Amino acid sequence: RASVQNDINVKNDKLKQTKSMSDKMRNLLVRTASGVVLLGIVLAAAYGGKYAYGCFLLLVVVVGMWEFYNIAAATGATPHRTLGLASGIVLFVTTFFIFDGFISDIRSADSVDMLIGGILYFTVLIPLCFVVELFYDSETPLRNVATTLMGIFYVAYPMALMLFIPILITGEWQPESFLFYLFIVWGNDVFAYLTGIAFGKHKMAPRISPKKSWEGFAGGVAGAMVMGAIGSFVVGGPLGMWLGLAAVVAITSVFGDLVESMFKRDAGVKDSGKIMPGHGGMLDRFDALILSAPFAFIYLIVAVIFFQ
Repeated sequence: RASVQNDINVKNDKLKQTKSMSDKMRNLLVRTASGVVLLGIVLAAAYGGKYAYGCFLLLVVVVGMWEFYNIAAATGATPHRTLGLASGIVLFVTTFFIFDGFISDIRSADSVDMLIGGILYFTVLIPLCFVVELFYDSETPLRNVATTLMGIFYVAYPMALMLFIPILITGEWQPESFLFYLFIVWGNDVFAYLTGIAFGKHKMAPRISPKKSWEGFAGGVAGAMVMGAIGSFVVGGPLGMWLGLAAVVAITSVFGDLVESMFKRDAGVKDSGKIMPGHGGMLDRFDALILSAPFAFIYLIVAVIFFQ
């Protein structure tokens, strides 16, 4: 009987291993297909012109904010989704008119009116959030207002700044500027992952992300700077400016990933959403881009002055 039971156990173990390999292969195929679709969308956004680029970033804003409010709700907060989303959209669209003016030098009365209207609307956002909360029977008013505003400044504000980054890199709109910014972010991620697997020993933030190591961090920065050097050759612009941009983006991208992991750990969720099968949500895919954008924007403002 013992021999028969052992044979049964061996067969069960083999079935489990086969199923596990099958699941991993299926997940890999799903991730690959989803990644190809995402790459197609990114390329269409880059080469489709300024409006396609703006629509892509606006998509990140809307979906990203919705996912953030879901995460906030999982912690017990009740963010004002409609008010937050409307304000984030207005902030982004208003900034887009400024961005559009940099490219086409528009001066139409309609554009100016919409720009002024957007600024005025956003100006009343903060007091409006407090007033709206007065009419909710909630036990967490402070958390509700804080998470509503946080969704705007965590997602919409960086994406609004992201509009200008390709122009600041080369002084004019070039699709390749945006693409190589993404390549720097993704290059940092890939090199950090590979270096961490091969050499990672010293944990970077074990409480938040146990797999990240300082060795992986260093490898990611090196990989990002390689992509920055290639960007200088392909797109144009001073090598020093590109290397500096790569370093800034690589360092802040890591913290972007850690910040989102911190939020998800607090909420007790694995992914921010399910919009991209195999990759999770919009925040899971663009968390590094979101946090790096403000730092890259400031760096490029200074670099434009320095490298002129």
